[in-house]
Amino acid sequence: MAVSMHSIIVVPPDCEGPGSHLRIGPGERLAFGRTTPGNDLVIAHDGVSRVAGEITAHRAFWILSNHSAHQTYVVENPEGAGEHVKVAPGRQDAPIPFEFSRVVLPAAGDLLSFDVWAPCHGFRARAAGPGAPGAATAPAFALDRTKRYFAVLAALCEPRLRRAPHAPLPTVDEVVERLRPSWPAASRSAVSWNIDYLAVKLRLRPGPDTPVPGQRLNGKKESLVSLALRFDLVREEDLLLLTAPVPSKAVS
Repeated sequence: MAVSMHSIIVVPPDCEGPGSHLRIGPGERLAFGRTTPGNDLVIAHDGVSRVAGEITAHRAFWILSNHSAHQTYVVENPEGAGEHVKVAPGRQDAPIPFEFSRVVLPAAGDLLSFDVWAPCHGFRARAAGPGAPGAATAPAFALDRTKRYFAVLAALCEPRLRRAPHAPLPTVDEVVERLRPSWPAASRSAVSWNIDYLAVKLRLRPGPDTPVPGQRLNGKKESLVSLALRFDLVREEDLLLLTAPVPSKAVS
């Protein structure tokens, strides 16, 4: 994705190539809606408001104003495993933080969309030497990527990491089959044990000595995947673990 410094690129529906892209610089605005003239991006559909909304570019992000009186717009991060921002009817200047976004407009039973590309995010460089004096900060989630429990977590997250944010989670049997290349001895009981272990390790449920009812397996899987994807505990590159052999010492 080639985005020039501090420019926002809007890719219209049915784009025929780079020549159809619309570019706006910091402080510039782009209006979109059903009618022409009056809109920089025309979306010719009876379910789209005549004056539907407006995009304003900033240095490394952009803001979206929803001029519709009734429709909520959704801005998805196609690379974020379900990450999205809802922009309510009439909401003005909602900041959108994604590098790659898909604006979804509900329109009389259809879902219409166009893409927006922002500049690459900047990050603070890490210091080469030790940081501030004192004890090191404890990790928020202590996960070991060489352990089998992490491979189980990666297998649970895989459908939603493959750019299908609403995909159903795999069953325990499907996880067993997915892990067979790296863990030939995988079984339903072993995978279920690892799911229970992850739920305790990530503090989604109390330990075995706490006298409270347990959570259903499906509820645990959903909670684990939601937490893992929300905080980037499992990324797309971690899916390579599902085919690479796991060391024999890598027990849960």
